Amino acid sequence: MTKWKILIVDDIYTNRFLIKELLKPLGCQYWEAENGKEALKLLETEEVDMVFMDLEMPVMNGFETTRCIKEKFPYAQKKLPVIAITAFDPAIFTEELKNTGFDDIITKPYSSDKLKSVVEFFCHE
Repeated sequence: MTKWKILIVDDIYTNRFLIKELLKPLGCQYWEAENGKEALKLLETEEVDMVFMDLEMPVMNGFETTRCIKEKFPYAQKKLPVIAITAFDPAIFTEELKNTGFDDIITKPYSSDKLKSVVEFFCHE
């Protein structure tokens, strides 16, 4: 039985693959998008419990995409937890992350414990 539905948005395939592999023990169902535009299109048709959102992507970056999710989607989507994923020091983006509407941030290197704790916190096991 699938516990949670998670959308992973990252332009780098290996990053998406790593997150899926680290969360595999949780039995989640996954969708993937290579950029924000793909993510928004997917969210129009699929209901997910959480989004892991890369910050820097071509076509539409994580800041633009998250702002769109939080401001323009129906009420249910506004409550959708969006977790920033990045290799950069989060202190660089602290104010912008908060203003954009991200619910949390995870930095590389990713670990199964880090990812699992965020999923369980926001998806309320």
